[in-house]
Amino acid sequence: MQAETPPAVRAPRPRITAQSVPRLPRHVKLHHDKTRDRWVILVPERVLLPDDTAVAVLQRVDGARRVCDIVDDLARVYNADPALILKDSIALLQDLADKAFLLAATEPPDA
Repeated sequence: MQAETPPAVRAPRPRITAQSVPRLPRHVKLHHDKTRDRWVILVPERVLLPDDTAVAVLQRVDGARRVCDIVDDLARVYNADPALILKDSIALLQDLADKAFLLAATEPPDA
C-alpha cells in the first residue's frame, strides 16, 4: 500500500493593516506601458490594468513605508480623508496579497 501524499501547503498570505510594510515581489512589476499610455501591473503571464487610484497607492509601495505612511502622503497630496484612503488602500493591497502579487512585513526593514 502506498503512503498518501499530503496536500501542498501554501504559505499564508499576509494580512494587510495600517502598520504593514508592503512590497512587490520580484515577479511583479508596476510599469508604464508606452503603447497603452497607461500604468500596468506585470505578473507572470498576465497584465493587470489598475485604475488611477490604485496606481497612486502602488507607486508609493517601496518595501520601506508602512501603509499608514502611504495613506498620510496620499491624504496630503490629494487633500482627502485619510480614513477613506486607508480603507480603500487596505482593500486594494489585501486583494493583491491574496493573489500573491504583494508581500508585506509587519515592520519597516530598519526598525
